[in-house]
Amino acid sequence: MRKTVSIFGVPIDKITLEEASKRFEHILAEEKLGIITTPNTEIVMAARYDKELMEVLKRSDMNIPDGIGLIYASKIHNLGLIERVTGIDLMQKILDYCNNMNRSIFILGGKPGVEELACKKIKERFRHIEVKGYHHGYFNQDEEIDIIESINKLKPDVLFVALGAPRQEKWIYNNRKKLKAGVAIGVGGSVDIWAGTAKRAPMIYQKLGLEWFYRLIKEPWRYKRMMVLPKFMIKVLLSKNIQ
Repeated sequence: MRKTVSIFGVPIDKITLEEASKRFEHILAEEKLGIITTPNTEIVMAARYDKELMEVLKRSDMNIPDGIGLIYASKIHNLGLIERVTGIDLMQKILDYCNNMNRSIFILGGKPGVEELACKKIKERFRHIEVKGYHHGYFNQDEEIDIIESINKLKPDVLFVALGAPRQEKWIYNNRKKLKAGVAIGVGGSVDIWAGTAKRAPMIYQKLGLEWFYRLIKEPWRYKRMMVLPKFMIKVLLSKNIQ
């Protein structure tokens, strides 16, 4: 039974990483395309003003709590979220499963060449995964038709979409009736990490929930986007009910 809490209208699954991994397996076993999203504070705040994004999040099959701000908000308002579940960690679990069960993947997104490199690195580490295909994220509407046709011919078990939020979530949802895949999940910059073109924050930052701060240090030009976290927390503190 799926259990969620609502944070500013966005349903967030009350789930651990291990439980999210098991839920992925159940979603994969269903006859329709399963949709998994990885909302953080930025996505939750954006959804308040973006009806299309809110619809995606309300109709997806699992929304993992990929943001330390969501965990803080849950503690402040006693909502019961268990732990932060990051997209990169869930992607690792999914790859482990695909390797153990001889499943297939397709990666869509990233800069040209990055998606190919990520697939190469994944294949080196997970020899029993079938990498059915890949395509970068720089495509126009005409090319999109060909990409979807290619995915549908290959019918991957898992479609990793790295187009950046909220584009990737909307792309999956808007094409959900066309795509022939088991599960589609937006993974953002995780493909860059698998490719080795970006590094994840050191473990100490991960444990403290400060990956966003590490990223700000490495990419200070992103400070405007990072400002959403303090804005989110102020709203959480000033609201009597965030559900």
